[in-house]
Order: sequence, then structure tokens, then C-alpha cells
Amino acid sequence: MATLGDIGVSALINILTAFVFLLAFAILRIQPINDRVYFPKWYFNGGRNSPRGSRNFVGKYVNLNICTYLTFLNWMPAALKMSETEIISHAGFDSAVFLRIYTLGLKIFFPITIVALLVLIPVNVSSGTLFFLKKELVVSDIDKLSISNVRPRSIRFFAHIGLEYLFTIWICYLLYKEYDNVAQMRLNFLASQRRRAEQFTVLVRNVPHSSGRSTSDSVDQFFHKNHPEHYLSHQAVYNANKFAKLAKKRARLQNWLDYYLLKFERHPDKRPTTKTGWFGICGRRVDAIEYYKQQMKDLDARMALERQKIIKDPKAILPVAFVSFDSRWGAAVCAQTQQSKNPTLWLTNWAPEPQDVYWQNLAIPFVSLSIRKLVISLLVFALVFFYMIPIAFVQSLANLEGLERVAPFLRPVIELKFIKSFLQGFLPGLALKIFLYILPSVLMVMSKIEGHVAVSALERRAAAKYYYFMLVNVFLGSIVTGTAFEQLDSFIHQSPTQIPRTIGVSIPMKATFFITYIMVDGWAGIASEILRLKPLVIFHLKNLFMVKTERDRAKAMDPGSVEFPETLPSLQLYFLLGIVYAVVTPILLPFILVFFAFAYLVYRHQIINVYNQHYESVGAFWPHVHSRIIASLLISQLLLLGLLSTKKAANSTPLLVALPILTLFFHKYCKNRFEPAFRKYPLEEAMAKDTLERSTEPDLNVKAFLADAYLHPIFRSFEEEELSEVKVEKQKSPVHDDSSVSELSSPSPPHIVDEHHNHHPQSPPHYIYHPQSPPHFVYPSYPPHQYAYSYDPEH
Repeated sequence: MATLGDIGVSALINILTAFVFLLAFAILRIQPINDRVYFPKWYFNGGRNSPRGSRNFVGKYVNLNICTYLTFLNWMPAALKMSETEIISHAGFDSAVFLRIYTLGLKIFFPITIVALLVLIPVNVSSGTLFFLKKELVVSDIDKLSISNVRPRSIRFFAHIGLEYLFTIWICYLLYKEYDNVAQMRLNFLASQRRRAEQFTVLVRNVPHSSGRSTSDSVDQFFHKNHPEHYLSHQAVYNANKFAKLAKKRARLQNWLDYYLLKFERHPDKRPTTKTGWFGICGRRVDAIEYYKQQMKDLDARMALERQKIIKDPKAILPVAFVSFDSRWGAAVCAQTQQSKNPTLWLTNWAPEPQDVYWQNLAIPFVSLSIRKLVISLLVFALVFFYMIPIAFVQSLANLEGLERVAPFLRPVIELKFIKSFLQGFLPGLALKIFLYILPSVLMVMSKIEGHVAVSALERRAAAKYYYFMLVNVFLGSIVTGTAFEQLDSFIHQSPTQIPRTIGVSIPMKATFFITYIMVDGWAGIASEILRLKPLVIFHLKNLFMVKTERDRAKAMDPGSVEFPETLPSLQLYFLLGIVYAVVTPILLPFILVFFAFAYLVYRHQIINVYNQHYESVGAFWPHVHSRIIASLLISQLLLLGLLSTKKAANSTPLLVALPILTLFFHKYCKNRFEPAFRKYPLEEAMAKDTLERSTEPDLNVKAFLADAYLHPIFRSFEEEELSEVKVEKQKSPVHDDSSVSELSSPSPPHIVDEHHNHHPQSPPHYIYHPQSPPHFVYPSYPPHQYAYSYDPEH
């Protein structure tokens, strides 16, 4: 078991690692060659140009201004300058609410840490019961600071029970206030938003088949009959997954053609050539420009045939439609009511915003969704128990004394001082972090198979699966397997009636393992987040070998959104650890507090400068955050109840029984009071917004505004951009000016949009290429957030 010395070694290793990461980040971020890696958000918003344009050859790669190296920590105060309102304008509502989770952690644990350390540490230390059990159990100095050190039947347990009540009241108070604030912020944000397509649009699924009538006609007739005053139009959804693959291939061919055209422009005296074989390595050598033009011509013919096949085939039209209304009120009534006497038909819900639609899953038959969810649930269950094997291995590293008693031949190696400190103080947390590395990607694939039709919903479901995994494997699994390894000798030699007592004493002792995990994941791991070493290497490799056009460069530097499926469950694990161990082993709390403070600073910087949120769910994940903190409270109360029962505290234990019941009542009240704001749109708000809009814009043509918002990807086409639009500017060119712009296309020829996103006369709303979208789909562009905040690349 890890001692104070082992924890000290782990703390030293992780603090040094975090310091090295922060120092490396401070130096790398001011180098001109890395500017697009550490400030991509400003490039996408159009608030930053490359600092390499006006410098000499060396200055394009290395920052030669010595003064900037002396102020390498200025990113910290800069990250704290932007207010929450400005963050919402700059990065979106989801990003601002995500940061509030960290401030909630600080508000919860700062006073709890002070009270627990001042009250419980003296109570636990002065009891000294572990002194009499050290021959039976493997104990350490840290365990003497926990509740395990209190004698059975001791009156001191009233202090733990009293603080459990006090901490629960404090946490519930803050949860209530935060839920209220976020719900009100959400309603205010929705009320202040400008007109958006999803406010008028409802997604209708499981449209019944009618003989002699197409799906489109059925939808039109149904809504004309049942919503005659507000129904406007609908957009059919086609099964175009095969067409999408062809469009991806065309995008790659277009990129190669752009590359060779640029190459020929720079060297007009020599026509570029390529080989027709595998990856251009083998085969006959031909003129590259003519070759790719012919390839695209042939592919365009295939795409045209596939498009006509889809349009003419009635079976290609899915029993799904995006139905638009002339008012928010009409859309709200439809989205939030039952449409048919058969509750399985004409299912309506709010449409995701166009950027949030996951088109592939719209083709999944509705009847198969329940089966898919059942199969995935079984697979997740199996995966959780499969991962018990590596978790048990990690715990064996954390409990070497228990193994030594059973396997004494390992003792000569394990007893080497540095190796023992490294194995117990650092390696367990690192090993667990490695085993968890690929899990979020696997869970995201499972969520896609389940059939969710919005990217935000996919991420929330993946986050839920990851949370259950962290709860069962990382928390409960570490306690159970760790206790078994740690007290292996005790389990083997004592009578079965004594095993519950041994487990009850041993649970608080797992705090040493969780302390090492917090330092590895929450200290060094957060420092590695801001360093962005992996994106840095990948960007330069892509820039060196794969970037042929400015569109490629935009893809290469796109950081994506905050990884909610991985970050939110990890955050909730820290809430769980802090709440559970606040009364049991309060020495863990300072480590939790450092994590929340450091992570808040780092993610504030990343949201302002790096992450480019691709959708806006308006804080739809907050009810899940609230519910899982409540779950942490219940787990804490039940564990303390079980622990006290093993300590024979019969007089004090019944006082805890009421606490879980009161907590559940509080959760039910909050759910009824605040959750509807995240699930439904109040008709009162919808009517007020519509009335205001009609008074300020009496000539508004809503039908024209919504005409192409949810147009299926098969009706969008790629047009060859002008050479100036795809040209790679080695010296300068912000991404927002040079990224490829494509225009909406129905079966008729598309309108043209210039490279500065200005409409030509009589053109519809333009559509702009999005780096994360499928190559066949272009999203409607919204004006960038107007926020006068920028960073000088030299500072």
C-alpha cells in the first residue's frame, strides 16, 4: 500500500511533469509555425491572421522577440479576462455552461475541504484503532487519517454523520441555485437568439405507409389537415448513404485536381504528371490534370445516375421528414404533443439544428431502434465486466504488500525503494489512464449504432455509457478488486464472518489509489491537454505531406469541439470521489480542489483559443450533470451507512437512513421544476418571440428562409472553385477568407458565392464548407460572433 513517501514521490513526478508541459506550451505557443495549432478558434472566427506573413525566413518559424519569452505565463490572466457573456458570444452557450461545472466544483469543495480537514482529521487521528489492527491488515500513515482509524461503537461517529448532513445540505443548495441559473440562462439565450431554422422545424419519424400515396404526399396531407393554420412545408429525407460515399470520393479527386492546377500555375513550363496505379506509385504515367479531370467526369456521371435513381425510387424516400411551420408557436405545439391516436406513429420532436443532424442514422428503420438499443446495452454490460481484468491488474500494482505475502519471490525486486515508490505512487494511475484511452471512441461507435439522429445526442449517450463504466469499473471495481488484493492474506485466513468487517475497514484505504489517479489524470493529464502535443505533431505532419490547398489546411488545423463524451464523465468521477471521501478520508479533498482550479483555468484558455464548437445544444447536458452529482450524494450516503454498520455504530447509524430519502425527494423536485426548460420550449416564450418578430419584420418570408435549411445532401453538389479560392497562400491568408465555399444546389445549377461570402443578386442564403462535415454536405453559414477580443501573436 502506498505510504506518505510514495504519495510524495507521485506528487513530485506529476508536478514536475505538469510544469514541463506548461513550460513547453508557453514556448511552443509563441512560435509562428505553431500559431494555427494553439489559436485555431481565432482563425475560424476570422479574428486572426498568420504571423508568418511579414517576417524573414527564420522569423516565419521561430519567434525572435526575446521579451515574449520573459512573459511566458501571461496566458493565465488572459484566460480569465473574458466574461461569461463574452464567452457565450465568442464560443457558444454550451462552452460557457461546461465551464460552470468547474466553478460548481470549486464552490462545493472549497468550504467542504476546510471544514473536513479542521474537524475530521483530528477526530480520526486521535482514535488510533488501526494500531491494534496492523498485524491483521495492511495499513499506511494516510489510512490513520481516515474513518477506519475510529474505534467501533465510538461516539466520534456522530461527527461524521453530522458533517454528512451538513455537506449534503450545502451541495443540494448549490445544485438548486446552479440548476435555476442555467435554466434561466438557457431561456434567456433562446429568447435572444436571432431567427434560426430549428426554431420552426420539427422532425417527424415513423410516417405510416399509405397505399397509392407517396410518403411526401402523406406528410403534406396529414399536416395540412391537423395543423392547417401554421403548417408551411416539409423536406423529405432520402436514403443517400451510397451517394455520400461517391461524394467523398469526388471531394478527394477535386482536391488532387486543385493541387495539380496550383502546381502548374507556379511552373507553367512543365505539365504535372502522375501514375495511374496504387497511390500514384506504380502504373502508367499520364498528364495529372487531364487524368483527374477525366476521373471526375466519370464519377460525375455515376453520381448523376445514382442521384436520379434515388429521386425516382419511392423506396429511397424514408418515413422521416423535416416539417416546417410559419411560427415558433406552431412548431412548439407540434413538437410537444401526440399527433396520432396510435402513439407509435407520427412521432414528433424538435429538429436538431442543421449542423447537428447525423444524416446516416435517419436511414435506420424506426422499428429496429429498440432492438439496437437492447443489443448495445448488452454489449456495454459485457464490456464493463471485460474491463475488470485490466482494472484488477492495476490494483495489483497498487497493493504490492498483499502480493508479497502470497508471492514472496517477488520481494527482492519490489523492495527496491525507488521501484516500490514508483509502482505504488505513480504507475497505477498511469496504467489506468492508458487502459481508458480508447474506450470513449468505442462507446461513441456503439452510440451511433443505437441510431440517434443528432451529434449532440450521440455525445450525450456516449458520455452516459462512459460514466456508468467509470462508476462500476474505476470506482467500485477499484475498491472491490483493490480490497481483495490488499487484504488477500486476511481474506484467506480469517473466518467468513469477519470478511465484511475487513471490507468495511479497507474501503477508506483506497483513497491512496485515487489520490495517485487524480494526480496523474487531473494534474499531469490536464497539463497535457493545454500542450496539445498530439494535435501539434499531426498538424505538422499533415501540413508537410497532405496539405495541398487552403481547404486541406483548414481541415488539418480544425481542433473539433470539446470532447464531451470523455470530459463530462471524468468530471463526474471527480465529483463522486470528492463527495464520497469528504467524510471517509478527507485528506483526498485538497487534490480534488487543485484539479478543479487547474482544469478550469486550462479549459477556459482552450475554449477561448482552441476549440471550435460545431453545434449548439443550449446546455442540454446539464440535467445529466445534475443527476449524476445527486447519484454521487446517494452513493456517499449508502457507503457511509454500510461502513458504519461494520463499525458496530448501532446508536448513530439509524440517523443516516433519512438522508438518502430526503436527497431523492430533492432530486425529484428539481427534476420537475427545472428539467422541462431543457426538454420543451414554453409556448409563452414562443408566442412572445413570434409577436416581436412580426412587429419588427412585417414582410418576413419565413418559407423562403426555411426552404433549404434541411435540404438533403443529395441535392447539394460540388462546383469547381475558382483557383483563387483554393490557392494555398504560403505567406498569408486567414482561413475564413480562403476556405472553400460551396453553394446550395438542387437539381438546377447552383448560384455563385464569392470568396468573401457575399451574395450575388438573386442568390439564396449561402452555404459554407465545414471542416467536420461529410464532404457531400455543406452547412448553412451563420455570421461569426462579433466580439472584439484578440490576441497579439507576439504576446
